[in-house]
Amino acid sequence: MIFIIYLKKTKMSKVITPELINERLEAKGFGDKQMQDDESIREAVLSHYGYKLTSDWPHREDAEFYIYEESTQDGYSVYIATANPERISISEDVHYYDHDLGDALADAIRYGNGDSEWPETIYIDDLDATFIDEAMQTLFEEASVEFENEIIKQLEEEGYEYADAEATA
Repeated sequence: MIFIIYLKKTKMSKVITPELINERLEAKGFGDKQMQDDESIREAVLSHYGYKLTSDWPHREDAEFYIYEESTQDGYSVYIATANPERISISEDVHYYDHDLGDALADAIRYGNGDSEWPETIYIDDLDATFIDEAMQTLFEEASVEFENEIIKQLEEEGYEYADAEATA
């Protein structure tokens, strides 16, 4: 009994793989390697969105956003997250707890006017605050997904394909 095996040649020589995508993500500063280090995440996010953080109180025109702690008349701490420290809105800018400041920071960066060539400044009185890393992680993940989609589209334009149709589903 003779078995004849037909080998089906594929025209696919360039295959989209997770490793290839990650390699290109890492070149942009948003890959697995950078995801493991909070400082790399912070650097990548701030560079991508065009921001820098400072704990030195700037002149009003020198910062786009401010996050800092204040004390109430009766000695309680509150947190201010505002674009204008001279006109604070109690209902929008004052936070009783610091756990939601990460959302305020992420929104300020996400919807702000940052420019990678001329970075905008954000004042934060405590640059070691946990909410900063939380905001950076959120923005890093969002940018990573956007970059991944762009990279896949670019790879497809370069003639790359998935090994099988199920990989794209």
